[in-house]
Amino acid sequence: MALGTVIVTGGSRGIGAAVCRLLAERGYAVAVNYARDSAAAERVAAAIQAQGGRAACIAGDVADSRQVVAMFDAAEQALGPIIGLVNNAGIIGTAARIDMQTPEDLERLFAVNVLGTMYCAREAVRRMSTGHGGAGGSIVNLSSIAARLGGLSGLCPYAATKGAVESFTKGLATEVGSEGIRVNAVAPGMTATDMASDAMRDTARRITPMGRIGEAQEIAEAVVWLLSPAASYVTGTVITASGGR
Repeated sequence: MALGTVIVTGGSRGIGAAVCRLLAERGYAVAVNYARDSAAAERVAAAIQAQGGRAACIAGDVADSRQVVAMFDAAEQALGPIIGLVNNAGIIGTAARIDMQTPEDLERLFAVNVLGTMYCAREAVRRMSTGHGGAGGSIVNLSSIAARLGGLSGLCPYAATKGAVESFTKGLATEVGSEGIRVNAVAPGMTATDMASDAMRDTARRITPMGRIGEAQEIAEAVVWLLSPAASYVTGTVITASGGR
């Protein structure tokens, strides 16, 4: 029997897909959220189901608050009550100096990475908080070491979004800690996903003490631990998984 339902935003690829698979292995029902690539989400869900797990693909752009509400409704209808949220969906934005950034690119970057995280957390709190009649739960936000290091050249707006995510994590943990909800974050270093260009990977290998970039599975382990009862006294915390950076 599944432990409960966890929504993973951006669950169709990279770290999100690794989190989905590991959650299913640990006994959770998994709502695999995607914005555009339904085929990739279906592959993740099918792999979980083939191993005897429960998963459903749920479409929704996290930057649209109405779609977020619909996503949570669909996940509950398909899999049952929500007990966890992984705010993984994010974009890196346009790699350019700030004087070359367009308002449209910056607005989309903050809409997905910051507002999307807040919209999803809002719905999770509404459904999990004991103050709203829920049974409690756990939220894990995906940050980045860019929040503290400022990001690679041309990516300081991305770093700024992750700084906002970390501030929000701490603040929300304080707000809802007495309502049965834990809120934490994981800050990966460079990870082997399709967001990482060859140049970015080469740079990360040179400057990372461990001499390599991370694997999505390694980040997923930290995320799933924070969601689990094993981290029952951990909230308002950011775990850094960066190979020493």
